[in-house]
Amino acid sequence: MINGYTLAIEGATYTGSVAVLSDGQVMAEHDLVETRIGRQGRPEGVLPAVEDCLRRAAIEIGDVAKIVCGAGPGSFTSLRIAASVAKGLSAGTGAQLYAVPSLALTVAAANGLSAGKYISVVDAMRDELYALDVELNLDGGMIYGETARRIPAAELDHLAHAAGARVIGPGREIEARPQARGALALLDSIIQRGPVDLQSWEPDYGRAAEAQVRWESKHGPLEIR
Repeated sequence: MINGYTLAIEGATYTGSVAVLSDGQVMAEHDLVETRIGRQGRPEGVLPAVEDCLRRAAIEIGDVAKIVCGAGPGSFTSLRIAASVAKGLSAGTGAQLYAVPSLALTVAAANGLSAGKYISVVDAMRDELYALDVELNLDGGMIYGETARRIPAAELDHLAHAAGARVIGPGREIEARPQARGALALLDSIIQRGPVDLQSWEPDYGRAAEAQVRWESKHGPLEIR
């Protein structure tokens, strides 16, 4: 396990999370949970959650050497804000920024999973799901891809049966969601894959935002310069 303070930020769903990791432990974590009387689960709470975790871990932002950000796919707005916070903190402190598929964090954060194959999913809207194939080894290691696929929701059971896999995700056979603390179990592999380029990295949004789709339907493909 790689030592030092790591700040993990996850925003693939509206119920985002933040965690401070060090020496093989979760030093502090903060879940952004939606309630009926507020919007605490919306990504506007990411930065206050970072501040809360740093305070409870009794460290300053300058003590953080690594920042890990969930790379999606998932909610466009939540991912964009979580990534913006992560990139801003990395630029301001010099901490290296790393990325990990959010659907891998779902499996890594879940408790009591046995060795075997899993399909980690989150809602992609339009009757589709984002899905990532994950395999847990007997020694506790985890194999996962870098990029999730988008599948019709109606095909999930068939794909899982064909692969001999269990389904994990919000509202699924195994109820779970991407959580920042999952980065602890994956930290060695995350670091080994190397940091992202701070200037060019963006999370995997899975599909274009609705506003972009509407704009391009009227004006043609958007050119990024």
